[in-house]
Amino acid sequence: MRDIAPERDGNAAPERGDNVTAERGDNVTAERDDDTAAPALDEYRARARSWIEANLERLPAPAPRRGGTGPAAIAAGRALQRRLHEAGYAGITWPREYGGQGLGPQYERAFQQEARGYRLPELGIAGGTTFGVCAMTMLAHASADFLRRHIPRILSGEELFVQFFSEPEAGSDLAGVRTRAVRAGEGWVLNGSKIWSSGAYYADWGMCLARTDWDVPKHRGLTWFAVPVTAPGVTVERIRQITGDAEFCQEFFDDVVLGDGDVIGQVNDGWTVAQTMLMFERGGGLSHGTRTTRASTGVAPDLVELARAAGRLTDPLTRDLIVRAHVDDVARRALLARLGARMRTDPAQALHLASYAKLVSGVYDPIRADTAMRIGGADAVNWDTVNWDTGSADGARGDGARGDAVNGDGEPGESPGRKTAVGFLNSRFMSIAGGTNEMQRNSIGERVLGLPREPSFDSGKPFREVLRDARGWSSD
Repeated sequence: MRDIAPERDGNAAPERGDNVTAERGDNVTAERDDDTAAPALDEYRARARSWIEANLERLPAPAPRRGGTGPAAIAAGRALQRRLHEAGYAGITWPREYGGQGLGPQYERAFQQEARGYRLPELGIAGGTTFGVCAMTMLAHASADFLRRHIPRILSGEELFVQFFSEPEAGSDLAGVRTRAVRAGEGWVLNGSKIWSSGAYYADWGMCLARTDWDVPKHRGLTWFAVPVTAPGVTVERIRQITGDAEFCQEFFDDVVLGDGDVIGQVNDGWTVAQTMLMFERGGGLSHGTRTTRASTGVAPDLVELARAAGRLTDPLTRDLIVRAHVDDVARRALLARLGARMRTDPAQALHLASYAKLVSGVYDPIRADTAMRIGGADAVNWDTVNWDTGSADGARGDGARGDAVNGDGEPGESPGRKTAVGFLNSRFMSIAGGTNEMQRNSIGERVLGLPREPSFDSGKPFREVLRDARGWSSD
């Protein structure tokens, strides 16, 4: 995730191509993306159920938190992802020519429904970025050769991609990036730095936005590249967060050599690609992944669990807080469902409509986290930890982050106290990451409601001149 949003340049969100599957009903038969008949849905569901029961591990109830982002956990996640792919249950809606199944979303829903209660690949935040953002953007813009090279490896768990997007000096002006790629013979040489790249320390590749032309306005001289994380000249440093985790990274590029085959989209048209990426990052895309969405049931079950653990479940004030949170949860789900339907019918507006979903999280998450702290009280800031690798108390995991909480059985698990405290510390995350609340309001006002744009002094200037003029600002 990132902490910035793009400068508004008046470009509309790009139309998504045929790689994005349209929503269809749960009809019995459908057409594949190669015009061959798809299997009957009931038959597909039964076959998936049989495979799941024979090949996946059933989760206990309640399921303790497992995995993490240590080397052993990621290796296990990759192996399970490969098993899904070999069985034909990875990339169910993705194009067949790139390793997917080319089926409609009703088949993916069927698989997800059958897989509830079973362990699916756990690849950390880089896994979410790979399947939910980077691969979707590649399918919309990358060349066929690029897709044939990378998408099957993504689906099999061999390649994890992260975003090399934000920069230390660009702030909230995404188009103001200074990481540069210079032509060198038949390839490119990359220099610069990126920051807030979640999970880069265990990923394989990064999608990197670089400046390739300094003599045009800032939005027109950008190009996306696929950069191997282990390439000579790439240095990845982890950043410790307030929660004790260290999933954010900063990267430094020193004369990294890339080829034309590493370009994603068209040279100097990276802003178009960036708009698509932002749409998926903010929840504007349809479902194309292999993950199962486990929707919560009941009245704010996490808060009920917390209140019970704190001995406050019968307290009238606590019950009032739980019900208020439940009403907000229902309203949020209804809004997101309506936004999803609207985006499917109006793909050109998907990026800007996604700003509503992003703003909802940025505004609502802190409120809900505060509610949880009020319910938990002292029990929300007091828990024991264990080392995931050794089982010793109050240890540090092999990946440098703190251990998970101890559940009631004395085994590593997710206690209500730990969840509440970490949730409170992370509650401002979505008000910044992927574009601040203020940037989302600007996008909604200008692109959806048609309000006047904010004035811009540099949108028409060559970027080289913008940087030259900026050097004199401090002396004026």
